[in-house]
Amino acid sequence: MGIARKLVVEVIDARNLVPKDGHGTSSPYVILDFHGQRKKTRTVVRDLNPVWNETLEFNVGKTSEVFGDVLELDVLHDKNVGPTTRNNFLGRLRLNSTQFVKKGEEALIYYPMEKKNVFSWIQGEIGLKIYFLDEVVPTPPPPPPEEEKKPAPAEAEKKDSSPAEPSSEEEPKPEENTTAAGTENQADPVDLTPEAAAPPVTSSQSPDQVMASVPLSGFKVNNITAPQPIGRVSSASSFLSDQSDRSTIERSTFDLVEKMHYLFVRVVRARRLPTAGSPVVKIAVSGSHVISKPARKTAFFDWDQTFAFNRDSPDSSSQLEVSVWDPLSPTPAGAGAVTVADMSRHDFLGGICFDADEIPLRDPPDSPLAPQWYRLEGGPAPGDLMLATWIGTQADESFPDAWKPETSTSPNSKSKVYQSPKLWYLRSTIIEAQDISASTPLKDTSYQIKVQLGFQVQKTKPVLTRTGNPSWSEDLMFVAAEPFTETNLVFFLIENRPPKEPFIIGIARAPLTSIERRVDDRNVASRWFTLEDPNEEKRVYKGRLHLRLCFDGGYHVMDEGAHVCSDYRPTARQLWKPPIGTIELGIIGCKNLLPMKTWEGKGSTDAYAVAKYGNKWVRTRAISDSLDPKWNEQYTWRVYDPSTVLTVGVFDSWEALESDAGVAESMRPDFRIGKVRIRISTLAIGKAYRNVFPLLLLSQSGLKKMGEIELAVRFARAAPTIDFLHVYWQPLLPTMHHIKPLGVLQQEALRSTTVKIVAAHLSRAEPPLRREVVTYILDADSGTFSMRKVRANWLRIINVIAGAIDVFKWVDDTRSWKNPTATLLVHALLIMLVWFPDLIIPTLALYVFAVGAWNYRLRPKSSMPQFDGKLSLAESADRDELDEEFDSMPCRRPNETVRARYDKLRMLGARVQTVLGDLATQGERLQAVVTWRDPRATGMFVGLCLVVALILYLVPSKMVAMAFGFYYLRHPIFRDRMPSPALNFFRRLPSLSDRML
Repeated sequence: MGIARKLVVEVIDARNLVPKDGHGTSSPYVILDFHGQRKKTRTVVRDLNPVWNETLEFNVGKTSEVFGDVLELDVLHDKNVGPTTRNNFLGRLRLNSTQFVKKGEEALIYYPMEKKNVFSWIQGEIGLKIYFLDEVVPTPPPPPPEEEKKPAPAEAEKKDSSPAEPSSEEEPKPEENTTAAGTENQADPVDLTPEAAAPPVTSSQSPDQVMASVPLSGFKVNNITAPQPIGRVSSASSFLSDQSDRSTIERSTFDLVEKMHYLFVRVVRARRLPTAGSPVVKIAVSGSHVISKPARKTAFFDWDQTFAFNRDSPDSSSQLEVSVWDPLSPTPAGAGAVTVADMSRHDFLGGICFDADEIPLRDPPDSPLAPQWYRLEGGPAPGDLMLATWIGTQADESFPDAWKPETSTSPNSKSKVYQSPKLWYLRSTIIEAQDISASTPLKDTSYQIKVQLGFQVQKTKPVLTRTGNPSWSEDLMFVAAEPFTETNLVFFLIENRPPKEPFIIGIARAPLTSIERRVDDRNVASRWFTLEDPNEEKRVYKGRLHLRLCFDGGYHVMDEGAHVCSDYRPTARQLWKPPIGTIELGIIGCKNLLPMKTWEGKGSTDAYAVAKYGNKWVRTRAISDSLDPKWNEQYTWRVYDPSTVLTVGVFDSWEALESDAGVAESMRPDFRIGKVRIRISTLAIGKAYRNVFPLLLLSQSGLKKMGEIELAVRFARAAPTIDFLHVYWQPLLPTMHHIKPLGVLQQEALRSTTVKIVAAHLSRAEPPLRREVVTYILDADSGTFSMRKVRANWLRIINVIAGAIDVFKWVDDTRSWKNPTATLLVHALLIMLVWFPDLIIPTLALYVFAVGAWNYRLRPKSSMPQFDGKLSLAESADRDELDEEFDSMPCRRPNETVRARYDKLRMLGARVQTVLGDLATQGERLQAVVTWRDPRATGMFVGLCLVVALILYLVPSKMVAMAFGFYYLRHPIFRDRMPSPALNFFRRLPSLSDRML
């Protein structure tokens, strides 16, 4: 059975096409070209809004053949319908195949028509559904066997009278040859594929567990002396043996981080070992002693395990020792890996030694080094061990899954890449219900709908009705993740009859797979759903519910804060624009980390880093018991918008203690160490930054520096310069956020739900990305109340308007003649601008240019922005305010503490209330000027406006502006110290504050 992929294009309709037949209409048809195939729709006669509803299929072939291919669509007018001599071109469309989706994700999209050239007159849009469809192609039957030659009549009669006997010279059939060949291949023990016959085992032990008890030199165990190190030459001249040349390998990858050289040892299998148990392999190099997992017993003794030892450490030795040991007692099923302390209960089966200086270097893009059979010496009987050993870097494909001495034994310590789920906004419009009750509803009976999707529950507003047919017309928004674990959207019809408790009348279910997907604001067809009795096993009709359901793919489902978002793409892949570049991140390491936990009387930290950009998460390996961990891992993301933020967080892992302290310790939440944010738009194109960022952590005890992290970042632009700069003038959020915007409170509620869904999805991965890690990276608690943040934001506002305050101060100083020279220059500038008003805007633009050019020398040249403790007021925050900020919801503090905080909050609220009242008063006084609340004041103002109008009509405006400027800049000796009459008049205007209760 094979699978054939097809591209399906559903040509639905078109709107507002250009008339081409000379009578105000057109007769359009569509021609589509894709992958060397051309298809054509029928012609719709004389219709500028044609409807085709035709499905066209194209054979795709291999995916690599269509990657980046283009679907070309031309809309033409049929000249054969009606007399016309005009051009029959109505519009064209070119779509890249990377925008197409699979069956089930398609949506109706209206694409605007494109011009063929500058002088084309084109308008309108065409509606299409485009998706890939995979069909199962049956395997063709085998060819029939060749017909035997027809026998002679006499021979035929003879065969009819007696049964035919098989001929000994008949050739075997192809099926028999295949079977025989397969049997012959299986007879060779080298090509035998091992079957899963051994019990599952856990990972190998850490270097701390496998240290010391058995001497290694000479393999002297049980009076058996192992052979001396065996010399070994390089297998190819391309492998460099000089240590000075080892830094040159893998130049093209991992160029942002430091190369870390590792000695790789891959233990594959063994044969002819004098044991019937499950032997283990012991590897000793550079002071690290490692014991492999017990072998799986098949035709061979299989391990297929890779180990990586750091060759850059100062204690790296030049001798690699590999030995095989057999336990005296069989290893029970499900037992863990064997430690060095248990080696006293093992028999030595043989070993082999290598000179580490003669081990070859693997120079990419060479293929992996082939394992070889080596004879084990020093054992009771000769045996063979298949292994491969080479020297490489962290760019080696074996590195992520290899055991490393600096990492813990937990599988969660390996570096991994995660993907956030594909998220949709599910819009549920509750329209009305019918036939919901046979009894007559009471006067105060109300109905409402409760909708549930997994843990998400929302309710409509209660509706009073006497007819029994309530109507809501209310939208409820939910977040759904693919693949849909919750299969149904459940609706509960609730009846409220005070003073009785509300009770459920009926339940309706809508399968998520049957809900339509849309990418714009077009109306989706509504449907009726039957309500069933929830208390009856049989289906009992309780009415019906009118609903309009759809997945809104035109929105971006927010999981981060709007100001620190890493992606603004909509859910629907068809609306994605091509990337504008890539961001490369090198996580080098940390320095001077504080001990996070105390274990066996000493402080330790098992640090790992997590980076998030877009829907891609990366996690480095966890470095065990190190305050200066070195990762040197490099990752790459595609960038679709420069105004996005890359987030990197550092955590301390408790899972490293799983084998030592048990499951209880490993289930403790990972401790936060700190995080760093990098905004892409602040980076220069093509420039590599390498900076050390402080890791600051704010807790109830105050701001603490937990250490430093060293990162390397480079932003590479892929799009042309014009396209790249054009992105800055495009809307930040997708179109649906502007056509049908979501409220602030609704957006925050949906974001909280999204964070829970993403955290639950990533926690189900193996190894899991823990919930506390996801919520910290996504900044899920950023919306909590904090007195510190209130004061910090107020100071930010003051800092923003400080420039305007400085301008007003300078104007006041100039008006006060503190610097007579500057005041005289301002008079000259006033004369020039008044007599030449066309110079006002150019002068302002030139001034802004001068300020920007002057500040160019102050631009950041090498460093990237970091978290600022002073700006956040984290260094001067009060301990009580921090305790209030980190308190959970609901509050768990004593009543006296809560009362004190409430009184403090009331005082702050009173100040805010006063400020808001003053702002409202000034606005109401401005309205009262012409609303005749104060008849005398309004009369004087209206009369004054008439006088000003007459003066401006009679006197040139330049003279008026000149007189007003000179009057405003007059010397202080000609001024009155009291407020101006205009200000006194404005302050006497009435407001609505005297009507407030």
